[in-house]
Amino acid sequence: MDSLSFRIVPEIPEIVPGDDLPALFAGRVPAGTGVLVVAQKVVSKAEGRCVRLADVTPSERALELARSVEKDPRQVELVLRESRRVVRAVPGVLITETRHGLVCANAGVDLSNAPGDDVAILLPLDPDASAARIRQALGRGRAVIISDTFGRPWREGLVDVAIGVSGLAPLSDYTGTADRSGRELQVTVMATADQLAAAAGLLMRKDAGTPAVWVEGFEPKGSGGLGDLLRDPERDLFR
Repeated sequence: MDSLSFRIVPEIPEIVPGDDLPALFAGRVPAGTGVLVVAQKVVSKAEGRCVRLADVTPSERALELARSVEKDPRQVELVLRESRRVVRAVPGVLITETRHGLVCANAGVDLSNAPGDDVAILLPLDPDASAARIRQALGRGRAVIISDTFGRPWREGLVDVAIGVSGLAPLSDYTGTADRSGRELQVTVMATADQLAAAAGLLMRKDAGTPAVWVEGFEPKGSGGLGDLLRDPERDLFR
């Protein structure tokens, strides 16, 4: 692999619940092998993962937590419904572990670019399955990554990461291979799906209306899904 090319998938209309995303992308992705990176938000919209805050009744736990984190109790209620556990809660910050196993702000519940001022968008129920449906429509030799924007421990700023994968191995394990000096690599496992998602994220600004990027020059190999990218709790020194 000598070079990669990233291009915006053009003419993506405003997505509404019930839209056929696999068919939409199948008609817009170039021929040949490659990887399609799709923003989580359009997947969630198409799958109807939108909730009007006016329809949400906060629980007592949500009301109490909302006071401590200074957030809308209706949004906090949605966060709790989408979460296995609360990881951190301080004024202005609510970090949880989602039902998928993702540790992120607000369980991915987001009000930006929502179809209405009073609407929250939730993460897809099964991002790997969402990626697989799109990939099936694209045909052989293509892979799909569903991406979302996450913060990172120890570092400022946000970056796009993979939350759903189909058609490629999310990790590239170089353990046991040699570096240029002949030294054996011991623990070098690269998060390939995250690297592709992050690079594609440069073209997927929230204000640009560009929710999908086609990556050429990368030949998808292997298989796997989100679970490969989530560290086993027994090996997680920071839980």
